Amino acid sequence: MATVELRFSALPEHVRTARLVAAAVARRAGVDEAVLDEVRLAVGEACTRAVGLHRSSGVSAPVRVALIEEEKKFSIEVGDEAPRSTGAGSATAAGHGATTGGPDEAAAESDDEMGLAVISGLVDDVEVSTSAAGGVIRMSWPTTPAPALS
Repeated sequence: MATVELRFSALPEHVRTARLVAAAVARRAGVDEAVLDEVRLAVGEACTRAVGLHRSSGVSAPVRVALIEEEKKFSIEVGDEAPRSTGAGSATAAGHGATTGGPDEAAAESDDEMGLAVISGLVDDVEVSTSAAGGVIRMSWPTTPAPALS
């Protein structure tokens, strides 16, 4: 099992780099060429979401991206350290906790849910987990082994 880890400042301009690295590592891992655009888009959404959560929460820690090559699948984990309300636990892309703040927080929650919906539409195998210390989006795609050279 090979893992590539990225950490970047929560700035929107770094999301493009994360997308490009994820697509390159996915290609090398054996993800079908036809799916690479979906990988790029899903990673972009997940990283944009993490950047937004960090910026709105005033978190200075970097956004974490782990690219994990396993025997028959390729996984990407995008982690943030934005604090969540104490009622948060594991969540699916369809639901999150209720919004209790003002209009800005409601808009951020709406953007968050939209981003999760986009990711769910792009990735068949997606898991979202949150805790008081932050959250992780884990996405996986099947791989095909590279043909043997003769």
